[in-house]
Amino acid sequence: MRNRIFGRTGREVSEIGFGAWAIGASWGHVDENDALDALRHALDSGVTFIDTADVYGDGRSEKLIARVLKERGADRPFVATKAGRRLPSQTVAGYTQKNLTEWIERSLRNLEVDTLDLVQLHCPPTDLYYHPEVFGFLDTLKQQGKIRDYGVSVERIEEAIKAIEYPGVVSIQIIYNIFRQRPEELLFDLALQNQVAIIARVPLASGLLSGKFRADSKFEETDHRQFNRNGEAFDVGETFSGVPYDVGLAAVERVRPLVADSTIMARFALRWILMSEAVTVAIPGARNAEQAWSNAEAAALPPLAPEVMEKLKAIYDEDIRPHVHQRW
Repeated sequence: MRNRIFGRTGREVSEIGFGAWAIGASWGHVDENDALDALRHALDSGVTFIDTADVYGDGRSEKLIARVLKERGADRPFVATKAGRRLPSQTVAGYTQKNLTEWIERSLRNLEVDTLDLVQLHCPPTDLYYHPEVFGFLDTLKQQGKIRDYGVSVERIEEAIKAIEYPGVVSIQIIYNIFRQRPEELLFDLALQNQVAIIARVPLASGLLSGKFRADSKFEETDHRQFNRNGEAFDVGETFSGVPYDVGLAAVERVRPLVADSTIMARFALRWILMSEAVTVAIPGARNAEQAWSNAEAAALPPLAPEVMEKLKAIYDEDIRPHVHQRW
């Protein structure tokens, strides 16, 4: 496992992290023992960055992380959580000092720590980025010692670019994968110039880029890949990266011949993300130990050949770009 510097914090983190949404909720049933084993195996494989949120299973994800870290007792990984989605509806008015303090204190209890490594605003409304007082509230919480640093998790490029203007923002979390390539056009250069860490989420396009799905694949009713196909519950871009399912399946078949026989598509897709120097850490989810090990092994793959990168860009431009590029 290789490490990268987490922006201007100076802290090193593994370039493959652990996305803890799946062990919280919205990915179908995940057995608690499987979830704990996934975390343990990720850490054993060299993962030192965990991403979670206060709403993942209404705190379940944070509590499982605390349980595993307590039993290990070794050097703690970098744990990033998020705040803001506990609001009944997403309005800028809901991001008050009082609410932010309550959400963060709840995460402190769930994670059983005195200070949170990183708190990210959890995909708030676009207009929030034009309200500097909200970032002032986060500065206050940092001064109080409740958080060490803060960043943002965004849906849109516009939001990310605006967030970088705030000097306290140390990280941007954004969807970036073979099927969502727009961040590399402008955002990544700005992040590098400003020493802002990039956390690449939905790296496998909700599993599409594992190459395991078919037209008749079934998903549980509690899996967002079933209930959020058209953005019924939250931004549709979080499900299959916003790519229509049939379009994504067809594009996957064009990707498949490019994957070397020595690996599998999921690892190949993660290695593609790591080709960007602007990316600090990719955060694939894992529902069990096997998936956690497999994700970590992506870091050991050699760089992808230039001709492979060019072909993947062509697949994006021809098949995927019309569906997603200008939406986010």
